[in-house]
Amino acid sequence: MSYDVVVVGAGPVGSTAARYAALNGASVLLLEEHPSIGSPVGCTGLLSTRAIAECELKPSDEFVFNSVRGAFVHAPDGQCLPIDGKQTKAYVVSRKNFDRSLAVMAVEEGVELSLRTRAIGLEKGIHEAGTGEKKESPPIKLKILKNGRFETISASVVIGADGVKSRIASYTGLEKPARVLPGIQIEAPYTSVDSDFVELFPGSLAPGFFAWTVPIDEKVSRIGLALEPGLAFKNNQKESSSLFYLEKFLCSNPHVKARYSGGMLDFVVGGIPIGPPERTIADGVLLAGDAAGQAKPTSAGGVYTGAFAAKIAGKVAADAALEGDNSAQRLSEYDLLWRKGLGKELDIGMKIHDYMGRLEDRQLNDLIGSLNTPSIHKIITEYGDMDHPSILMRKLMFSGNSLRLMKAFGTFLKTLF
Repeated sequence: MSYDVVVVGAGPVGSTAARYAALNGASVLLLEEHPSIGSPVGCTGLLSTRAIAECELKPSDEFVFNSVRGAFVHAPDGQCLPIDGKQTKAYVVSRKNFDRSLAVMAVEEGVELSLRTRAIGLEKGIHEAGTGEKKESPPIKLKILKNGRFETISASVVIGADGVKSRIASYTGLEKPARVLPGIQIEAPYTSVDSDFVELFPGSLAPGFFAWTVPIDEKVSRIGLALEPGLAFKNNQKESSSLFYLEKFLCSNPHVKARYSGGMLDFVVGGIPIGPPERTIADGVLLAGDAAGQAKPTSAGGVYTGAFAAKIAGKVAADAALEGDNSAQRLSEYDLLWRKGLGKELDIGMKIHDYMGRLEDRQLNDLIGSLNTPSIHKIITEYGDMDHPSILMRKLMFSGNSLRLMKAFGTFLKTLF
């Protein structure tokens, strides 16, 4: 039971990392603790066109329910900022089918998949100090529980793609993401104004983040929200759960209340990790996706960023394993490369997240009102990007609307770049 690379977690990030490790010549085992891929679901299921492309899939009826071209941003006072991308910007997907498609792609490249298999411990060998003679690095011993039986497998490199509560991170002593936003969502009867648009609701009904409706079709939407715990639960009173805020949102927002028919077809809860730790590598171990805090702080999406990092993780892990060097120094190439591609965007995204999260409802009303002009609509339409919000922020800052925007944003825009 020895492999070059073992990947823990068969979500989009894990399957992509496993596939890329196999493509680069490694023997690969992919572990999934649940009995099936893509279940339970812990995601909104709204994926940007870039996210799907990054996973090297084409939109398909096998996993796409609906396409989305824009958003209606609703201020707390009811005014609406329409953002029309003029073309498909994202897809509403079945995460079960999407995840399974990626797992199949990995298996087709020679990855061995093991379901009902949980990582329950990890032992690292001791890297001896250099003696002038090249020695192969000691393997990782991964303890697993497979179909109720204890086993130990050996790997040169383990990739932890096991989500926000990463066991691999814990076993290795790596730090967790800076923050975890609790999220909750139902799938329910909801009459959309336009099923080509998602709806976003920032403000005190979802402190520190926002609520949303994501249309599956004209009659059914996914309705949910995420919160900043320090803002949502600061009074430690009855506002003590995401469910409390979701029920309040469904009952007290006039726009939503008029369109929500009651009941639910599905229900999911989860945590959204934002703020990567200083290190996502250790001797013999790499972290990717939610385990590494690579979700976008502005939208909470993690598939694009996770898949981007997973490709690097898979290649670096395979190369290191085949070279016989699984030291943290060798694996640090992964840390450098994924941060080079994503680090600045995640850092700017965190600043935007923190700024927007601290705004009171009256400030959000003023801000959204300031953005609601034809000239700014044009800039947002041309440069709006779910995966790279800094592009839009830069264009807005240097547009002819700078005085209007500076009044709305204060000195915030100046601090971004």
